[in-house]
Amino acid sequence: MHHSTALLIVDMQQEMANVAASGRPQANPDAQEKAAELAAAFRAAGLPVVHVMHDDPRPESRFRRDLPSGRPLPCAVPQEGEAVFWKTGSSGFYGTGLERHLRDAGITRLVIIGGVAAFCVNSTARSAASLGFEIQVVEDALIAFDMPARKGGMLDAETVLEVTLSALHAGFGRVVESKDVLAGLPAVASA
Repeated sequence: MHHSTALLIVDMQQEMANVAASGRPQANPDAQEKAAELAAAFRAAGLPVVHVMHDDPRPESRFRRDLPSGRPLPCAVPQEGEAVFWKTGSSGFYGTGLERHLRDAGITRLVIIGGVAAFCVNSTARSAASLGFEIQVVEDALIAFDMPARKGGMLDAETVLEVTLSALHAGFGRVVESKDVLAGLPAVASA
């Protein structure tokens, strides 16, 4: 990795933990630990960590910055000097200033983690690729839940995650594991 790389943390907010605690089936139960490990490693390597969080304008939403459920999870609390962008839609790039911030900082590659994989991570990763950023999506640092199938029934969390990652890998960027990202960081720190 190079100094033009940033870690992009998408929607790692308390409501994700609330949903998981309610018993909803999920893939990657260790995603928060992996996210914390990656954030600490990027910081130690002197690489930027950028946060995108959801602030849904609907009053019934739990993803609002004025609610405890909208606060960052402990694994993803922004540190002093780290950029934070609040979005009202699915993609972290839509109406947030994220693209301008990344371009001004010379960032060309994004390592993306967060939740939910099939929704805001997917939208943000696709937008990033369409804007010309090189992307890596870290599969074991993603929150992924089951979801209703369009023809009835439920799609299990592992299937939802695999289909999402397969589509991203096929046309938008690379899907990697956190251990591979971490293995690349010491070279950056010594560069």
